[in-house]
Amino acid sequence: MQDQTYQWFLDAARRGNPYAQFNLAMLYKNGVGVTPDDAAAAHWLRRAARQGLAFAQNHLGAMLYNGRAHAGNAAQTDAEAAHWLRCAAEQGDASAQLNLGLLHGQGRGVAIDPDEALGWFYRAAEQGMASAQTLLAECYLDGRGVEANMALAVAWLRKAASQGDAPAQFRLGVMHATGHGMPVDFARAASWYAMAAAQCDASAQNNLGVLHANGDGVPRDDQLAVHWYHAAAEQGHVLAQYNLAGMLKGGFGVPRDPVRAHMWMLLAAATGDAQAQARVDANAGNMPAGQRERAEAMAREWQHAH
Repeated sequence: MQDQTYQWFLDAARRGNPYAQFNLAMLYKNGVGVTPDDAAAAHWLRRAARQGLAFAQNHLGAMLYNGRAHAGNAAQTDAEAAHWLRCAAEQGDASAQLNLGLLHGQGRGVAIDPDEALGWFYRAAEQGMASAQTLLAECYLDGRGVEANMALAVAWLRKAASQGDAPAQFRLGVMHATGHGMPVDFARAASWYAMAAAQCDASAQNNLGVLHANGDGVPRDDQLAVHWYHAAAEQGHVLAQYNLAGMLKGGFGVPRDPVRAHMWMLLAAATGDAQAQARVDANAGNMPAGQRERAEAMAREWQHAH
């Protein structure tokens, strides 16, 4: 059936049908029924994009932006990405509007323009796109392209968070934990962190672990703290690796394990974290050579696996 679907799309695409061209491109892009082929995907997306299909324009722009399609050198590729994203954005494609806003924020293929970025984020946010709502809220928080406005920032963050956007949930958690724009409320912070942590947001997982370790807004529970630190540490979150090492070294919520503690501290130090490097240096002088070597080998294995 998949081969037949491919053939239907291919026949229609060759006859110039832009929807078939788009669908054929998606088969190549995602490797459904065919060998994945970014060049073929970009070819068919360009044909559909030139016929004005916004979906194709946005996907082509995104492929160019992410380096999965090319148009000469890097500057030409970024310029073409911006061109197609603008074409789709002006047709009302929310994803393209968000992507074009990101380009204006970064200055890729277009001039850095916080006002333009804000405008495109707003258009996508008004269409209900949660990630655009979060980016718009950050503009209001930081005063990028608009005067800072805490009330509007919180309103947009809540819209995004209610749709399940993990970055918005995490940001609200931080604001409740620090009292930024609202009273300190660790229980609410824990609630927002938990929602984002369940979606594998590493920063939320680490911060939720901190709340459990300190008993802030939630019952103190070292085992839960270790659970969330470990989840974030496995994703490469440096502070979580540092915190997990401390729990393992002290035997908090988990049996004492100086070897694994040193392993996680080595991984945190490998990112350039000065505090972790200082701990590594201090630990190394107090560990038997065999334990230190095992920890170093485990750290190398973890890096290789990840």
